[in-house]
Formats: sequence, C-alpha cells, structure tokens
Amino acid sequence: MTAQETFEKVHASGVIGIVRTSDEQTALDQARRAIKAGLPVVEVSLTTPGGLGVIETLAAEGHEASIGAGTVLDAPTVDAVADLGGRLVVSPTFDPEVVAAAVRRGIAVFPGCFTPSEMLAAMALGATGVKIFPAHVWSPSALAGMLQALPHLPCIPTGGIGPNDVGDWIRAGAVAAGIGSALTAVADPGPVVRRLRASIDEARAASTP
Repeated sequence: MTAQETFEKVHASGVIGIVRTSDEQTALDQARRAIKAGLPVVEVSLTTPGGLGVIETLAAEGHEASIGAGTVLDAPTVDAVADLGGRLVVSPTFDPEVVAAAVRRGIAVFPGCFTPSEMLAAMALGATGVKIFPAHVWSPSALAGMLQALPHLPCIPTGGIGPNDVGDWIRAGAVAAGIGSALTAVADPGPVVRRLRASIDEARAASTP
C-alpha cells in the first residue's frame, strides 16, 4: 500500500484511532477490538511499552486496517516501523528527518504542526498530511479560517478531541481527526465507530456545495 493509498483510507475513515496504554497486551486488545468494530486506521503510540511489538503482531495478523505508529521522534524509528509492516507514522512535532525517512520508505507521514508555516514546510518536504497538535489550543473556526487561505492543506487535528467533536472539525475542513481513549479504550467500540461514521457523513454532506 502506497502513502497515497493510506491517506485515502484515512480520509475515507475520517478518524484515526489512537492506542496508548501502559502495557503491550492491553494495547493489542484495544487495537483488535477497534479493528473488529470497523475502524480502518489504528495508530499505536510508541509511548506504550512494547509498542513496536504491537505493530509487528497486528501487521502479521493480516488485518485490512492500516496499522501505524504514533509519537515517532526520529528517522531510525520510522525505519523500524516500516520494517515491521507499519503503513503510517505520526509525530507530535515536525522533524524534517522523520518526514524524509517516511518518504524514502514509502509510508504515510503526518508530522505534528502548530503553525501554518510549519504545515507548509512539512508538506514541501513530502508529508502526506499534517497533524494539528495540540488541537485543543486550536478550534474548528480557526481551522476553517486558515483553510480559506490554504485550502490544499490536509489537516488532522489531534489532542483533546472526543467523538462528539469530530463533526465540527470535519465541517471546518479537516480530512480526519485523531481520537484516543474515548474510542479505543472502551469495552465495545462498535457503537462509537458507528456514531462517528454517521457524524462524519453528516458533516461532509453539509459541507458539500
């Protein structure tokens, strides 16, 4: 799967599920439940002990979902994720070397950016899209205002976003949003995934001229 194909899956989903736990087995359990519930893109934060092992296991299981890593901070980690079958890397910051490594390996990369200047610089280096982080310092109206001037930016706000907030961000122009424990740490994520899908579809329909 190419980086563009992964991006298309992220866009179609409208959400990236973020798994961040205190142990490897819990992370595996959460990711498997989310995938079974129909979530097509799952990011395992590497702050999770054994996070790379979780990615390796999930990739080897042959899920249709795209599995990737979050909190990727350097180029060697990008190589490790790619070697294990990960299809995307997400960072809390913009590091040109991380972007370059992902481009070289042919996997999607979403660096964390806070300003429009950072976002443009990341895209110029080949980033697949940009993670607006932390999103709770932004707002849907601020994103909409920025996208009036820079409509080509594929933005994924992340940080402090819950299932009830996603529709507002999609209406503002986000291609997707990152959601953590409110989606992945519940015993049955199925109802949350279905509610998210309905909210995203409604928001996109309302945004279509």
